[in-house]
Amino acid sequence: QVQLVESGGGSVQAGGSLRLSCSASGYAYPNLMAWFRQAPGKEREGVASIDRYGRTTYADSVKGRFTISQDNAKNMLYMLYLQMSSLKPEDTAMYYCAADTQQRTAVVGAFNERGYTYWGQGTQVTVSS
Repeated sequence: QVQLVESGGGSVQAGGSLRLSCSASGYAYPNLMAWFRQAPGKEREGVASIDRYGRTTYADSVKGRFTISQDNAKNMLYMLYLQMSSLKPEDTAMYYCAADTQQRTAVVGAFNERGYTYWGQGTQVTVSS
């Protein structure tokens, strides 16, 4: 059983930075990991993804500002990060990490929620103007 736990959210002024972390226990090498976010009244959207080889993809809205990275598992503990810079008020959302352990994203795409088997509980990011 894979368990995902996010941390690092908070409140920051526009132009500031935050680093989100996600610890994943129970699975050493997921096929694909991703960060999603959901703002109030909006659908959840993919932000960034990274595969086991370190290849990354980003949503257009965060390119050049966000960086996804990973620390491959030691003792079955895997870490995922999202470095967020030049934050904007429109980045305000609940941020979730997600794990694809069944290669579903190869069929449905990296930013399709159906591709992910496991989800964290989320961490809130609030950016004020």
